[in-house]
Amino acid sequence: MPNTKSAKKYIRSTARKTSLNRIKRKTFRDAIKKVTELVKEKKISEAKKAFIVAQKALDKAAKAGVIKKNTAARKKSRLARKLRKV
Repeated sequence: MPNTKSAKKYIRSTARKTSLNRIKRKTFRDAIKKVTELVKEKKISEAKKAFIVAQKALDKAAKAGVIKKNTAARKKSRLARKLRKV
């Protein structure tokens, strides 16, 4: 239990940040899954559109500090490779 006023405020702000980070993480993970599923189903044009959405979600997550910049780059690269293979 927090003792000081600033500690109480820190707990509130941490809760806010955690919920926003969870939303961002869920967004990019869902986008990645969608691209992967579309590639497996051989729906190339839809997969390309979903890939653009996934790229944006990954970049936003990296910018917000949810994931590191290189992690986002690696995930985008692997998605692009999957898309090219088909």
